[in-house]
Amino acid sequence: MSTSRVTAVWTDFGGVLTPPIAETMQKFCARTGIDAHALLTVIGEVTEGFGTDDYMEPIDTPIVTEAEWLDRIGVLLRERYGIDRRITTLADDWFEDRETNHAWVAELEALRSRGVFVGMLSNMVPTWDAHWRRMVDADALFDDVVMSFEVGARKPQAAVFDLAARRAGVPPEQCLLVDDNERNCEGALAAGWRAIRFGDTAEAAAELARLVGTPEDAVR
Repeated sequence: MSTSRVTAVWTDFGGVLTPPIAETMQKFCARTGIDAHALLTVIGEVTEGFGTDDYMEPIDTPIVTEAEWLDRIGVLLRERYGIDRRITTLADDWFEDRETNHAWVAELEALRSRGVFVGMLSNMVPTWDAHWRRMVDADALFDDVVMSFEVGARKPQAAVFDLAARRAGVPPEQCLLVDDNERNCEGALAAGWRAIRFGDTAEAAAELARLVGTPEDAVR
């Protein structure tokens, strides 16, 4: 493992700057009245039709529009489970009452105040862009934002990590990804980065402090 000090920290959005994805999904299903098992089953079937097992890949690069993806899901919900619920976008319900992880925001603000590069690296759906920006002040919090739908590459692909490192202006071994998804962390490691699998803010912050170094060391 590289011993280079981390000078660029890239954070994920969903599950890091927000509650866990499973919690958000549970609230979404409760709000919309859609059975969670049925929804996840048909999403999986639609996802397989695009040659992947990653639920979000078809719509965050995107391969298809969210509207087309949801239309396919709606058809299967009716055919398989008799659920006649037309969903035109996930964004409104998905982001309603979604809480910001302010403790993690504070950690990122502290890093940036010390001169550490702080960016957001997210597999994001185009129609969700305005929604997440209402949850955090991107201009104040980040030096740069890399969105999968804007750059045509996504985690865990090597291309998106290479791009993010170039945009941070540092070599890969000085970059760190904080992400709740194990596959994304593995992709970062394969690209020569460091990675923290996010589960708890306090634990991630402690590991971050160890990898970034002291305030005196953190010079951009």
